[in-house]
Amino acid sequence: MTTQKDPKRLQKILQEAAKQARLEDAGDVQPSFTHHEADWPIECTVGPGLEGAVACESKVGYVNGEKGALVYRGFDIFELAARSSFEEVSYLLLYGKLPTRRELEAFNDRLVAYRHVPKSLRLLMGFPVENMNVMGALRLGTNLMRQEFTSLDRLSGRPDPVSAIGSDEDSMGMERPPRGEHDATYEFLPKGASAPCRSAEGTESCLHLISGVATIAAAISRIQKGLMPLEPDPELGHAANYLYMLTGKRPDPESARIMDVALILHADHGMNASTFATLVVASTLSDIYFSIGSGIAALNGPLHGGANEQVINQLEEIGRPENVPGWFDKARTENKKIIGFGHRVYKKYDPRARVLGPLAEMLSGSCEEVTSLLETARVLEKKVIEELGQDKSIYPNVDFYSGLVYTCLGIPKQMFTPTFAVSRVVGWTARVLEYLENNRIFRPRAIYTGSFGQRYLPIEERRD
Repeated sequence: MTTQKDPKRLQKILQEAAKQARLEDAGDVQPSFTHHEADWPIECTVGPGLEGAVACESKVGYVNGEKGALVYRGFDIFELAARSSFEEVSYLLLYGKLPTRRELEAFNDRLVAYRHVPKSLRLLMGFPVENMNVMGALRLGTNLMRQEFTSLDRLSGRPDPVSAIGSDEDSMGMERPPRGEHDATYEFLPKGASAPCRSAEGTESCLHLISGVATIAAAISRIQKGLMPLEPDPELGHAANYLYMLTGKRPDPESARIMDVALILHADHGMNASTFATLVVASTLSDIYFSIGSGIAALNGPLHGGANEQVINQLEEIGRPENVPGWFDKARTENKKIIGFGHRVYKKYDPRARVLGPLAEMLSGSCEEVTSLLETARVLEKKVIEELGQDKSIYPNVDFYSGLVYTCLGIPKQMFTPTFAVSRVVGWTARVLEYLENNRIFRPRAIYTGSFGQRYLPIEERRD
């Protein structure tokens, strides 16, 4: 852990990151798909994997990739990172406004209480967690939380299908273009009767998950090391508690604040794969625990989570700063992906990387493990931007420096992706609450490329 030298240096870093982003801001780039109310159906260009498709409306967060901007509920990410806390940002994303002092204190009291998941941990330790993929164990732990906090796994807890709707909520024949109706055609109940509301119970489940996922993730790490899970400390904030339960050491204020900033930066990021997976499950009126489990499952995929882990491996492979030019040329010749650069959305420097890079620099002075890796990373960043930045809009993304920051904070490499989930559970739950207010089951179409008119042959007439 780092020792605190200048209590204002973290604040200076955050302010400088915001200043640099403003200097490079492409002010003439107008955001797209940012309307007060969408006029459905929306015309858009859709690529494979639903790339570019518009599936819903949201006020939770927005990514402007052309400007390198990230916004939560209208607030710039740099301002939130500099002035807010993870607890306050969680409240903002869930409820749509910044809390008053009294509201934040009450909210935090609930988070503190829900960090205790003793039944879930006891059940989890009955499984071979030490031999499990950490994301698989985290998904299992989320399901065990479902058993601890709800009765949904009992026969009596099964949702009543009669109180919902039928016919898969298709609103049109699949051979017809969408007409943009706000309600499904084949509802069997009066309009509005089946619309899920933002219940107090549903919001409480979100708080269970925000607190509990952090506790379970930390417990998994300790169990895999042959150690017993630690009870959360009610005197510590969310970020500090996560570090404490993970490492067994109470972090100093600066380390706790850096962890807090890292969680804020990862809390939401538009309609990415794990968020979409979460919403698809929620749209069927399955419960929030199953929905978040789907998000964790999607994040487990190497195309979505785990890149920051691979960045560390890549830097270790390069070895030293002077090896960067040769390694880079060889990677380009072999058409090898350079991990930690480029983003599906951002065509400018990822705003999260603008913060995490200087934080890694700040921490490296007291973290020998990262010092040489960071030197190599800086040389690699310069080389990639010189070669690919201007022509191909390839710049560092959030994963390039986050692993270095996590390493300095004592987070093991295999826990990088679970730590992502510890933060992103806030965005997942906020978007589920929002989407269910005007729920519509997801039902995209596929282009059929098969044949028609095939004749059935009895098995005895078929040839090998």
